[in-house]
Amino acid sequence: MSIALEQALRDQIALRDKIPFAEFMEAALYSPRGGYYRSARRSSPADDYFTAPSAHPAFGALLTLQLEGFWRSLGRPQPFTVVDQGAGSGVLGQDVTAYAQLLEPSFPRALRYVAVDLGGAALARTSPPFQHLRSAHLPFRHVVGCILSNELLDSFPVHRVTVREGRLQEGYVAWDGGRFVEELAEPSTPLLAQRLAEEGVTLAEGQRAEVCLALDPWMEESAATLERGFLLTIDYGHLAPELYSPARSRGTLRCYYRHTLTANPYERVGQQDITTQVDFTAVVAAGARCGLRQYPLQSQAAFLKHLGLGVFLRRLAAAGLGQRDRDANRMAMLELARPGGMGDFKVLVQSKGVSQRGITGVAGASAAWDKRLEQLPLPLLEAHHLRLMEARYPHLAQQFEGA
Repeated sequence: MSIALEQALRDQIALRDKIPFAEFMEAALYSPRGGYYRSARRSSPADDYFTAPSAHPAFGALLTLQLEGFWRSLGRPQPFTVVDQGAGSGVLGQDVTAYAQLLEPSFPRALRYVAVDLGGAALARTSPPFQHLRSAHLPFRHVVGCILSNELLDSFPVHRVTVREGRLQEGYVAWDGGRFVEELAEPSTPLLAQRLAEEGVTLAEGQRAEVCLALDPWMEESAATLERGFLLTIDYGHLAPELYSPARSRGTLRCYYRHTLTANPYERVGQQDITTQVDFTAVVAAGARCGLRQYPLQSQAAFLKHLGLGVFLRRLAAAGLGQRDRDANRMAMLELARPGGMGDFKVLVQSKGVSQRGITGVAGASAAWDKRLEQLPLPLLEAHHLRLMEARYPHLAQQFEGA
């Protein structure tokens, strides 16, 4: 744990005796005094977890085709701006801008890709071929295009709540006995009970849950940034009835440290990621309040299959690669749609000022779409992607090397 971060948190607690967990989580992740996403130790996003863009470039390639569909539906504007919020190391931007060059020439000429990340250091080190800036916000207005995020909302600070003796209680963080401890008290804001009531959620006695109030200001900023276009949100989460089901009696908060999953946010503060499942009912409602139109919520597996992941998999089998490369690419492509994993992530598309409802990819593709995919270059693993097969089965990699 960063000494500076610990002291900053203790100073906050000393002023008020205890602070809401949401404030603790925000500092642990984003404090300039050693927060996880501001730390220099995060030289690689693969240190503690991996994301779809780093798993295989098919994710970025298919997303590029979806972005091209958005561009067409907007009347082929120039420029067509894509803002990648929470871009991390910029792997997705590298893949999107590279694959765009293989499509109709007027699309890459119109494409203006901007990566935004609070950390920013990893982006700067890679010197990506697109604009990048360090910010927690969207310093733009009048954007015509798409605001894109992949696994951003799951790291927004959350309030932890439970029910004791029929009353809603909130989790606070105090300092006692030389360590951070959790205490229960009355909610810090009536917005917590209001959110649950609006979603028709009644927590069971003793059930723990998380409420993310940060979704609303994020949505307001996103909607204000867009003049005309789309908000494309990809993350793990559920609609409220499933998210707050009594079956999830302990809530969904999880921590990741070097690919190890834990549930204790008070260990390795500033050195581990803290995440929760996203409340997509709240995201949809926030968008509606801002005047955004919602397209059907779907799983990442369905989204990628509609866009042509199956075509890429079929072509891979006949690509003439060696066994090691073929197996590595196949395993990584399948990981993008794996049930119980990334395949269960949700994809939400919302729009502003868009008259056309039928957007290619969102509602499913066609035979003509698949035929086009047969003619486009097949995306394959490159140096800036992970090698999932070798990481999970190192003995197989050694066998291939010795073959």
